[in-house]
Amino acid sequence: MFAKLFQKPTEAQSPPPSSQLVVTHESMATSDLAPVVAVHYGIPSTASILAFDPIQGLLAVGTLDGRIKVIGGGNIEGLLISHKALPFKHLEFLQNQGFLVSVSNENEIQVWDLEKRHISSNIKWESNITAFSVISGTNYMYLGDEYGFLSVLKYDAEEENILQLPYHVPPNLIADGAGIPLPDHQSVVGVLSQPCSGGNRVLIAYDNGLIILWDVTEDRSVHVKGFKDPQLKEGMVVSFSNNESHTYQNDSLDNEEVDKEISSLCWVSPDGSVLAVGYVDGDILLWDLSASDHGKGKITQKLPNDVVTIQLSSGDRRLPVIVLHWSSNKAQDGRGGQLFAYGGVNIGAEEVLTILDLDWSLGLAKLKCVERVDLKLHGFADLNVISNGYKADNDSGTSLFVLTNPGLLHFYEYDSLSILKSKIGKNHSAHAMQYHSVIPTVEPYMTMGKLYMMSSDINIFSSLSKTVSPAKQQPDGTQTIGSKSWPLTGGVPHQMSKTECYTIERIYVGGYQDGTVRIWDATFPVLSLVSRLEFEIKDSEVAGASTPISALDLCFPNLTLAIGNEFGVIFLYRLQGDSNQATVTIVTETKHVVHHYLSEERNHCHTVYSILNSPVRALKFTISGESLVAGFDCGQVAVLDTSSPSVLFVTDCVSISKSPVMSVAVKSCPDTCPNSVEKSDNGTESESAPEVVFVLTRDAHMVLMDSSTGNMISSRPMYPTENSTSISMHLLDVKHSLTEGSKSVSVTSSQHSKAESRPLQNDLSNVEARVPQNFGHKMLQSHILLCCEEAFYFYPFESVIQGDNNFVHKFELEKPCSWTTIFRRCAEKYGLIVVYQTGEIEMRSLPELKLLGNTSMMSILRWNYKNNMDKTMNASDKGQITLVGSLTDKYVHLDFALLHVFS
Repeated sequence: MFAKLFQKPTEAQSPPPSSQLVVTHESMATSDLAPVVAVHYGIPSTASILAFDPIQGLLAVGTLDGRIKVIGGGNIEGLLISHKALPFKHLEFLQNQGFLVSVSNENEIQVWDLEKRHISSNIKWESNITAFSVISGTNYMYLGDEYGFLSVLKYDAEEENILQLPYHVPPNLIADGAGIPLPDHQSVVGVLSQPCSGGNRVLIAYDNGLIILWDVTEDRSVHVKGFKDPQLKEGMVVSFSNNESHTYQNDSLDNEEVDKEISSLCWVSPDGSVLAVGYVDGDILLWDLSASDHGKGKITQKLPNDVVTIQLSSGDRRLPVIVLHWSSNKAQDGRGGQLFAYGGVNIGAEEVLTILDLDWSLGLAKLKCVERVDLKLHGFADLNVISNGYKADNDSGTSLFVLTNPGLLHFYEYDSLSILKSKIGKNHSAHAMQYHSVIPTVEPYMTMGKLYMMSSDINIFSSLSKTVSPAKQQPDGTQTIGSKSWPLTGGVPHQMSKTECYTIERIYVGGYQDGTVRIWDATFPVLSLVSRLEFEIKDSEVAGASTPISALDLCFPNLTLAIGNEFGVIFLYRLQGDSNQATVTIVTETKHVVHHYLSEERNHCHTVYSILNSPVRALKFTISGESLVAGFDCGQVAVLDTSSPSVLFVTDCVSISKSPVMSVAVKSCPDTCPNSVEKSDNGTESESAPEVVFVLTRDAHMVLMDSSTGNMISSRPMYPTENSTSISMHLLDVKHSLTEGSKSVSVTSSQHSKAESRPLQNDLSNVEARVPQNFGHKMLQSHILLCCEEAFYFYPFESVIQGDNNFVHKFELEKPCSWTTIFRRCAEKYGLIVVYQTGEIEMRSLPELKLLGNTSMMSILRWNYKNNMDKTMNASDKGQITLVGSLTDKYVHLDFALLHVFS
């Protein structure tokens, strides 16, 4: 269809070679160990534009920072990240082909391969792209620019290349073909392929209000319309303000010919015979293009009923109509349907999306508004109407997506506007189904969060389904619309059934400021609420049960969840077992109280500890799960017997300064020497290995204690400096000695960073005298990595036991550290992931701390680091990191990412 050559494209507009094509994720410096966003939950808060593939049922959401979230079938979601954090001004699918086309604010055209989740091809356009459209059902694209040029592009899927076709129409040729003068520097503000024309006709709109329907096969204009058209002075004006319809003759125009700037346009008939155009002054014009203009430059068949002006409000100062969409009505034979408009209302009026049910079965001059509905919005971003042409023949309802700020996606589906109007009443958002991935992070505010990888032999769903009512297994805020359902498979939570053989692979546990805890199934890229836990017992003696959650831990052997709050109360929930549990034991400093649940109080909390009036800062189950270690803000540590239940012991303050406990860890210490453990007759170990509790305070004091007796293994607290602020601690089985004179690598590249080394003492005789006989020789040869905000320290295990502050290595940091974790690089190699308060991320080797690669939250997620983000960060030993963003925005969903750092 584009065989005739008008003007060849310049070399600068040709696609770059394949070596210059940019992938979605930036490469790691000096390393191939690049972080990859493997799973992304929710819609980014910077979402701004929508695209929909009605055949494949895919929805794409573009953002202001270069990300595209794609929601599709099979519980699959994808996050595409451009190499530049720029907004998208155009976003459209190559329908049913598996490709998505985007145009950035810097006029880079990108074609995304959805299967491979990366950019297949891109091209940088020299001029400013002001209009863009894909010819439906093809891989051809129309492009209009700021100079009035019309170009045609084609995507070659086999060659993975964007081609600019030789059909290139400059504005002077369009003006000559239309037989009209066209002023210089008129930008193309809209290009639309006419339906039912096979792509042979394209509607070109210019910013001065001129509209030309161009035939690309005959190189001539079919229609020429504009605000200077004399029809407008004789046409009809239909005002739909104040829920009333008034029709009158257009007598507001004088003899002066002025421009009327176009702001939006769409076809409003299946065959492309009627066009709706929105203008900056708030008007909407319907143009009848059914009869062709005959002859070059001659205006014929100019009848008053060829155009109708629609006004949504009667004020003199109205908002521009920036969005127009159409849904045809099958019953009206293409002469009616619903027009969706954003804008056109009086300046200062309430923000609404206006839906008009129009009927012109008797001609445009007899245009009627059957019904009008104004959907109240808060921060409109974009909308997309699902065409009825892709629905079943018996489905005449209307479906649409509405995107609002910040990153909220709503779905509306209704059979008629009158039904929608009657149901929404005063609450215009009540009839919307919200994106199911929306989970609370602000109301209530999320204070803690952890991701747990579940083994295949643990069926947490089977356990919770017996103790949680069906109503609590639905996501917060989930709504249904009669018999309607969410149209995208990727947006529907996994449908759980008690009889279904289904195993949850990942769960996310979130603690909230109101004292509640939610457990989500995070197996698929759509979070499904499994359980909502809260402690409510009438006449109970537990104070502070509804205070913010501050710590949590999950014991896998018996599926017990420990929850601590700011009031110092610790709750134990059994996620498996008897769903008809009748009692809860409340343990305080002085007594045990057994409370009997009432019949209506279904709650699987079996133990409550209230022993210290101090916020709980850390919780950790022992390896067996029979004991729970709790660290408090006052600096004390308690070990609780979870089977009795009882309190085994409570320590004094670990730090002299009474610094809060930052973290606790439990390590089993079996002796690896031959014949060190005797076997019983049945083949089991007769003596279990001791478990050591590691305690770290905020001021970097570290102590070791026996988990069974509470006896201190370390002689006194060990700490690096007086002014240190701890982040985390890690126990390392270092096979290569860190001796004096070994080469040290700074954690930063700055020459001002310092690294110190000290000799490692190999005499363990004094140390072994202080620990239990079955303590384990291997443990004594290990090291502890202490991570502080300002530096990292390596300590031999013997130094911690002796309370010796001498370190083997010290690595000073130039920027403050926020969070660290250990990951397994291979069978015998480990690495360290470092997250700084600047949002920068580094991967380093252990024990050398050699830089393996670096990136940042901004480059891979478009996130800025926020305060307390470390509270919801955690990782597996395989390098899977969970991050929660958008905590400071009101009514924001969970913008959640799972990073596979190493694949």
